[in-house]
Amino acid sequence: MDRRTVTRRNFVKGAAAGTAGLSALKSLSPALGTLGANERIVTGHIGVGGQGTAHLHGLAGMKDIRIGAVCDVDPGRLDNAVKVVGSSPQAFQDFRKLLEMKELDAVFVVTPGHWHVLPAIQACAAGKDVFVEKPIGRTIAEGRALANAAKKYNRITQNGTQQRSTPLWINAVKRIKDGELGKISAIHVWNAWTPKEMFGDLGNPPDGDPPPGVDYDMWLGPAPKRRFNPLRWHGSFYFFWDYSGGMVSDWGVHLFDVVSWAMGPEIKSVATVGGNHVFKDARETPDTATAVFECPGYTMTYTMRHGNGWQPHGQMDHGIEFFGTEATLQVNRNGFQMYRDGDRGTRKPFHTEQGNTVLVEHERNFFDCMRSRQRTNADAETGHLGALAGHLANISYRVGHRIQWDSKTETITNDPEANKLLKPQFREPWRLEG
Repeated sequence: MDRRTVTRRNFVKGAAAGTAGLSALKSLSPALGTLGANERIVTGHIGVGGQGTAHLHGLAGMKDIRIGAVCDVDPGRLDNAVKVVGSSPQAFQDFRKLLEMKELDAVFVVTPGHWHVLPAIQACAAGKDVFVEKPIGRTIAEGRALANAAKKYNRITQNGTQQRSTPLWINAVKRIKDGELGKISAIHVWNAWTPKEMFGDLGNPPDGDPPPGVDYDMWLGPAPKRRFNPLRWHGSFYFFWDYSGGMVSDWGVHLFDVVSWAMGPEIKSVATVGGNHVFKDARETPDTATAVFECPGYTMTYTMRHGNGWQPHGQMDHGIEFFGTEATLQVNRNGFQMYRDGDRGTRKPFHTEQGNTVLVEHERNFFDCMRSRQRTNADAETGHLGALAGHLANISYRVGHRIQWDSKTETITNDPEANKLLKPQFREPWRLEG
């Protein structure tokens, strides 16, 4: 993948284009569940910004899907969503009104991270199946709560880690699980972007008033009450702890989830160092970070940098390398290569697969499983486990030392203060249930 396409804005454009191009090629599963094979699935969409609009574009081209409702606190985005759908969906600024619609079969939650879990849990309780974007929660406790709620209400869920439904990633993971690499002792995960690709210097603009018509108090929701600031808003909200975990957890989750898929979700400890070494603006999350994970039988390292886009790994600005005793596998959203240790001099792979990573396969898997009532490729439990590494790396960074993780109890065992960061502190009247 060209480094330019890793930015969120270009990724959304590419995902929308890929979804529209491939949707006509997919067919429904013949299995029957609550929905009949010829019955259209009616969807509601909470959050219709960049990624939310990508979903709308894709679903609008699917003959077996009808978009019944859209919701956003920003009336400008809401008006645009209605135009994209083109079939007069109902429009709301309050997601709770959308969830009251009896005709909705599924809800897509494509909001800032602090708003992922609450609407998703309420949708499950309302009898809707749920597609929720990644990471599945802003904190580990939120992910666990949604996984529990999905089981409690017997709902079909899908987390937005679309690698799980993409052939190139499926094939790469199969080769790992089949033992073709031998004993894997080390894994390297990375993201590398230039300053310009990561929004550039955000500056330090003053607080002010929200745009006209925006329900800003609803946008804040469970997050702490504060005045509107343009940086804590569309797009750049990623860089503030109240709403997100930055690129370590919110983009890194795509890669960490693949490691969890291939190797299992077990983590023993993690130590993260870094800081804002490039930007001196208002952002809180780091622009540079390195995390070292102690896992059963192997060590994983993760590096993220926003200050330099040099691509030392075969022109890959993001990816994963699995190092085994027999071979090395290198994978990103463009494809994967496998190298034997003896190929170090020539750098010629003995196996290569090319491909791309788009939303459509993941959306179709969700809809097929709604009909069959089978488990999706990335249900809430899977999404929760795949997000652990990024969340734990952030916690280690914030407390400033190595933390020890108990996977069975999902607690940090060596630091009560770090343990507090596992759970959200919601503003009244919002409460975490499930």
